[in-house]
Amino acid sequence: MSLKEKSIVLTGFMGVGKTSVGKAVAKKLYRDFIDIDEEIEKKFQMPTTKIFKTYGEETFREVEKELVIHFSKQKMKVISLGGGAFLQEEIKQACYKNCIIIFLDLSFESWKDRINLIIDSRPVLQGKSLKEMEKLYYERQPIYSTYHSKIKTDRLDIEETAEYIKDSLKLAWELYE
Repeated sequence: MSLKEKSIVLTGFMGVGKTSVGKAVAKKLYRDFIDIDEEIEKKFQMPTTKIFKTYGEETFREVEKELVIHFSKQKMKVISLGGGAFLQEEIKQACYKNCIIIFLDLSFESWKDRINLIIDSRPVLQGKSLKEMEKLYYERQPIYSTYHSKIKTDRLDIEETAEYIKDSLKLAWELYE
């Protein structure tokens, strides 16, 4: 598969903007957008928080792995992963082998300003104090260390981030094709 045909995977901690940025990138590059959490919700016909409560995290992660590996092999997609997807080495390896991985890096200081917007839809944050969330944030940072490109998004909005990704990819395609 050529570099231009590879799907683009967005990774990073929950709530950093993978879905919003992914939709914008997909539109700019005329690609289909896949949100893995939405695909899981469609499969179970319930929200993520209910899947965790009803079936447990292990079942959620198993379905997540199956879907990510499936979509990572497809061409010309923009795929938004859940914040915990790269906890699974098989997911990380499949994405690294088949896709272009872009890590959306947002500082904890900027991230905590978004807590009220995301807390209800993130089962992993349920019942956690700010201190526990901060601990989880820093514990998870090493799982995002396998990427092809990293974008610090603290001072960028969705449109600026998507434009940066589009421009970077087009330059890479010209250089390496």
